[in-house]
Amino acid sequence: MWFKNLYLYRLHDQPQLDAGALQAALSEQAIRPLGGSERRSMGWMPPTGGASTSLLHELQGQRLITAVRFERLLPSDVVREEVEERAVEIEQREGRKLRRQERQELKEQVVEELLPRSHIKRQRIDVWWDTNRSLLAVNTGSRKRAEEALDLLRETLGSLKVTPLATQTLPMRAMTEWLAQPYRRPSGLLLGDKVELKAKGDDGVVRGRQVDLDSDDMQRLLETGRQASQLALEIESVMSFVLHDDLTIKSIRFSDALLDEAGEIEDDGDAIVRLEADFLLMTRALGASIESLISWMGGEANLASASKGAVA
Repeated sequence: MWFKNLYLYRLHDQPQLDAGALQAALSEQAIRPLGGSERRSMGWMPPTGGASTSLLHELQGQRLITAVRFERLLPSDVVREEVEERAVEIEQREGRKLRRQERQELKEQVVEELLPRSHIKRQRIDVWWDTNRSLLAVNTGSRKRAEEALDLLRETLGSLKVTPLATQTLPMRAMTEWLAQPYRRPSGLLLGDKVELKAKGDDGVVRGRQVDLDSDDMQRLLETGRQASQLALEIESVMSFVLHDDLTIKSIRFSDALLDEAGEIEDDGDAIVRLEADFLLMTRALGASIESLISWMGGEANLASASKGAVA
């Protein structure tokens, strides 16, 4: 249940749906098995898996919904080898070379035959909807997958106006200042041991892992004009993470204290109680952390201008 990566979005004109109406809408887009010739499909599944049929969990204004993506994996080299074997057999039998169109038709036939027997990749994508903050967050490591989940939610609701969360101070500038000027770091914000620095020109990217970010070597790199595009940070007693220059939060690790607090909650082996307890603790920590990051970077970017670029 504990999220690892977050793509953050601001909701504009937040849909006013109660839990019952949202549950009904999600049911219309529930995941279904792939048909024999279908390559991929996407729909909603219960966040608890088989422990419940509910597609929505809502506690104190925090909503959890889960998308699942099915995709058939048919490697191109498998198709190519099968096409080649059949083409050789036909050419030897008929004593002629197959035309390009015939090879294309043969390839389509091979794909049609092999696709129903191919492996199906299943990918879960959790969506956190904070109705108190009009915030959407998608737990995935890929911007493309996050947008696919939002597209599914948009199709489910009929419309959804969102923009990527943005701050007055660009994350790259804020991270660079925190690195170069320790006295400007917010109280309670600690540096980790991972960084990615980009040059303004074509000097490439410098990446450091398990390094002292307050070292003289790091300061010399910053003096050349490089800027931090990724930076490992820790909000004391809450969580550690890597902040990216698009305000994506990745590699999240929650503090031992928070996990211990979750572990002390009695669930009597009930998967639903466990999920909801963890979800509520996690969203409290994430919500407060996101608010702190926004504040540390000068507040949120102008909502009026941002909403003009919102996708409905």
